[in-house]
Amino acid sequence: MSRLKASIAALKAANRKALVPYIVAGDPDRDTTIALMHQLVRDGSDVIELGMPFSDPSSDGAIIQLGAERALRQGSGLNTVFDIVAEFRKTNAETPIVLMGYLNPLEIMGYGTFVKRAADAGVDGLLIVDLPVSEAQSLLALTRPLDLDMIFLVAPTTTESRLSSICENSSGYIYYVSLKGVTGAAISDTGEIGKRVTALRQRTDLPIIVGFGIKDTNSAKAMAAVSDGVIVGSALVQKIGELTDSGKRDEASIAASTKLIADIRQALDA
Repeated sequence: MSRLKASIAALKAANRKALVPYIVAGDPDRDTTIALMHQLVRDGSDVIELGMPFSDPSSDGAIIQLGAERALRQGSGLNTVFDIVAEFRKTNAETPIVLMGYLNPLEIMGYGTFVKRAADAGVDGLLIVDLPVSEAQSLLALTRPLDLDMIFLVAPTTTESRLSSICENSSGYIYYVSLKGVTGAAISDTGEIGKRVTALRQRTDLPIIVGFGIKDTNSAKAMAAVSDGVIVGSALVQKIGELTDSGKRDEASIAASTKLIADIRQALDA
């Protein structure tokens, strides 16, 4: 059983909701990213989604785009991502890490090289935003033997035929996009999201974790009530941007920048 599957199974057995923060690898720099990851674990994170910096993150809003720009200015790329994961793994062998990003850097490196390096570094799952499941078979053929989970997005606009294929080919969890648009937008209809997640449950046994628009404890609790967990991205990356602007990198400042995650963990467990 993969590290990700084991973590999700333990959460289910304990009747707890998954808390999955997203940060950009290399934002604001390599060492601070590693420190942020360890702090996120102390804050109660169950899985960490680590963004692979890319110059054209078309599905992301302005906040995450700025995070990617900060990382790219530091020279961060896939080599930095793998280095960060490997360094994190020296002292944390338990917390699952999912790499999230876009297809272009993978194609440049080559699928085979990318998958091997990801597995060797200690990555547990991949979520490639602009890779349709219909075009993912060559990548799935490489990830499955290495027990790397492939996670796909389900959106309110996902067609029935594509939904069936996503449920068939996904592993780890399904990322349910709570709204139309880019990351950072606000959730407008919790009831409708709940209905769609309930319908999705009829098609898969995988955990359904909701992302996009979760900004605080109230939105996290509302989404966790209708799903198996929540993903927090833009609100956290914004705090990291404030950390960058302050120029501080000490332990107290890093803990302050991720306090939102600690607060959400407490709210979910209450």
